[in-house]
Amino acid sequence: MDVKTLYSRLLGIHGNPGGQWRLWCKRPKTTGEKEAVAIEAILTQRVSWHNVMLATENLRMSGCFSLEGVLDCDTKRLLSMIRPSGFYRVKAERLKVLSDYILNVCGGMEKAGEMPLDCLRQGLLSLKGVGEETADDILLYSFGMPVFVVDQYTRRLAESLDLPGDLSYTGVREFFERGIGNRDCAVYQDLHALIVIDAKSGKSILNHREPLREEKK
Repeated sequence: MDVKTLYSRLLGIHGNPGGQWRLWCKRPKTTGEKEAVAIEAILTQRVSWHNVMLATENLRMSGCFSLEGVLDCDTKRLLSMIRPSGFYRVKAERLKVLSDYILNVCGGMEKAGEMPLDCLRQGLLSLKGVGEETADDILLYSFGMPVFVVDQYTRRLAESLDLPGDLSYTGVREFFERGIGNRDCAVYQDLHALIVIDAKSGKSILNHREPLREEKK
């Protein structure tokens, strides 16, 4: 089963990503929606989506659910609003740093989106608390740039289906990107979302042990 077959099978089982993925997989997004995804990418670190939604609702009700809102928000107030997301002191700092980088260094979401992928990725990775998964979440789902996200669910799928070769972050990412082939952001977004949905479902494709192999050319 190659990557394209995996995608087709997941799509057949689960349909188009919905629920918490509706915004992340929306195409196209407004600037405000892109900012919302970037904020959620920080808040979702090491916590359930339910808790993220509690924090984002607090931000929305307070008029702070934007990069400018986060940057201008008093830190004590921000801590209170994002407390449900856990590790809230660390995340408040990361949100401030990310907002400052995108707004003041890059010149805003739209100008950041015009930067070369590698340049923006290195800029994001230089920020405190932004690792490869979070950076790629933002690149793929906020900016619509063709980089596949590797999280614990993607890695678990790769390991369970005997993915050949390098199982490092870069190795798994490049395997899926090669398998998709056409650098289609829509497929990147939906496939990653479906892998997470599948892993959390009672109908997981991991119950079927057919190895995931690249097609021979």
